[in-house]
Amino acid sequence: MPRFESPEFMKRAGDAYNPIAPDIKTEKASIARVYSYYLGGKDHFEADREMANYAESVVPGVTDLALGNRAFVQRATRYLASERGVGQFLDIGSGLPTDGNVHEIAHESMPEAHVVYVDNDPIVLAHARALLADNHTTLVIRKDLTRPEEVLAEAERTGLIDLSRPLALMLGGILHHLGDEQDPDGIARQLRDALAPGSCLVISHFCEPDPAQLPEDSERARRLQAAFLERLKTGMWRSPEQIRSYFGDWRLVEPGLVTLNRWRPLPPDAKSIGTYTMPPRNENLIVGGIAVKP
Repeated sequence: MPRFESPEFMKRAGDAYNPIAPDIKTEKASIARVYSYYLGGKDHFEADREMANYAESVVPGVTDLALGNRAFVQRATRYLASERGVGQFLDIGSGLPTDGNVHEIAHESMPEAHVVYVDNDPIVLAHARALLADNHTTLVIRKDLTRPEEVLAEAERTGLIDLSRPLALMLGGILHHLGDEQDPDGIARQLRDALAPGSCLVISHFCEPDPAQLPEDSERARRLQAAFLERLKTGMWRSPEQIRSYFGDWRLVEPGLVTLNRWRPLPPDAKSIGTYTMPPRNENLIVGGIAVKP
């Protein structure tokens, strides 16, 4: 894949005037751009860096969560494509392109796998469209997860997604950016109900461990949630039971809903993408799993 360059408007980081993407708000932190900063990307503004560094000062090691989440999504994608033969992926809340994107990993074993990325950040749209300009199997659409029926309709309208056939629905690190008042359980249910039997649901989510069993980790989760809500206005650390409910009655694939380090880890010296292992300090603050629709 040729080296991807930022669109011209991103090279003028911090400019208030933006003729290419006028709806980009540079003075307010963006989930996608904060995440990009944690991953070592270059496409972020001062507000994003301030938010990221503030959270890091509250609980050192927040970067661990971003790196761990990316590695989990990469391993999950490879498992779905190479072991389950899934040929279409709907990745909601995909974020800014980075090394080891879902379509790249899926295409390792299934070159014609269809991938539709969904995000509501205009910067994500601009980057992904530039990256995917010559790709006939992969597209990005700008839609909001809080309107799941619109997401599904637009994904099918691309011609790359067929909801009558099994697909992989990727919700990697996105449901925790929905507040309780936005009804993440209801949104997850609407998405699940629209998918064909044999479909797979991938979820990773910030987790608040049981305070009776892991009091220090539970306190770290509460401090991080307060920091995210203060500066980013989003970011919920939920209990394992709450996160499990997002899968409904779908059957969890082994090893189930676990900390990301425990989900089918790869040896550190493996040549495959997805080998990153989170340090123990924040390992229990994010969990993930895959479930299959009966």
